[in-house]
Amino acid sequence: MSDDAAIKNVVARLAMLADGGDLEEYVDLFTDDARWDMPGGELQGRENLLAGAIERRAAGTVGPGSNTRHVITTQAVTVNGDEAVSDAYWQFWVNTATEPSIALFGTYRDRLMRTENGWKLAHRTISYG
Repeated sequence: MSDDAAIKNVVARLAMLADGGDLEEYVDLFTDDARWDMPGGELQGRENLLAGAIERRAAGTVGPGSNTRHVITTQAVTVNGDEAVSDAYWQFWVNTATEPSIALFGTYRDRLMRTENGWKLAHRTISYG
């Protein structure tokens, strides 16, 4: 698989696993010291990323039974050796089982690192709009 395809797969798997699936698999897509910056907050490290995902699922805002979907659309990847940047548009859909509507949308600016276990997300910046 090309680096470009592998990186796009990491971004897609993160979206799909946020909506359902194993959270250990979800956090395994991040580097150990990964950082996630978003409006209103920041998380750093796999342990905190896992805790945040568990909290969102417990609140019912994402995960199995929430009828939500993270959708990745336009995406561009630039690879420079063992580092890469992915810029992507995202949409967050709610009420997908009854009256689907977009609740949020924006951009992901992701920095990824090549590891011995494949590409991992090292830093995600989430912007709305």
